[in-house]
Amino acid sequence: MTEKIKIVGFTGSLRKNSYNLAALRAAAKLLPAEAELEILDLADLPFFNEDVEAVGVPEVVQRFKEKLAAADAVLLSTPEYNYSLPPVLKNALDWASRGGNPLANKPTAIMSASIGMFGGARAQLHLRQVLLRLNAAMVNQPEVFIANAAEKFAEDGTLTNERTQNSIKRLLNALLEKVQAQKNSP
Repeated sequence: MTEKIKIVGFTGSLRKNSYNLAALRAAAKLLPAEAELEILDLADLPFFNEDVEAVGVPEVVQRFKEKLAAADAVLLSTPEYNYSLPPVLKNALDWASRGGNPLANKPTAIMSASIGMFGGARAQLHLRQVLLRLNAAMVNQPEVFIANAAEKFAEDGTLTNERTQNSIKRLLNALLEKVQAQKNSP
């Protein structure tokens, strides 16, 4: 029996009923049997501060970085705040980049959900710039922008839109293909 492909996912939204958190939960259900997704909560990560880092990396940050390092891949789902990525997500990526970057060459995919008609496209653009600097092995296609998210999720957070489910499946398959390509390369 082969080990499951381990994916960690997180979102820049701290909201309990976040559409991006719901999108990650939907992705966990849509994954093929050979993979699993653990959704990480960023709520307890302190704001990045070099003075704090100089005293010692907080335990919660260390655990976050260890989970990133142990994962085969990363799945991010981001809302768009003021045409950009949320500070919670940027903060987590800033912590990840310090003292060894567990995202370097890590297969990474992005999706976004928003109540607007652009589906978080501008946030994804900025997020891609940050991940380029972190040298993540990006899945560039397909792109998943969940526009008008309120119409695609039930009140309980269940993704009900079949087209969006299929888009997420395609993204997950591309992410798993990137993981397998890395495992099979010499």
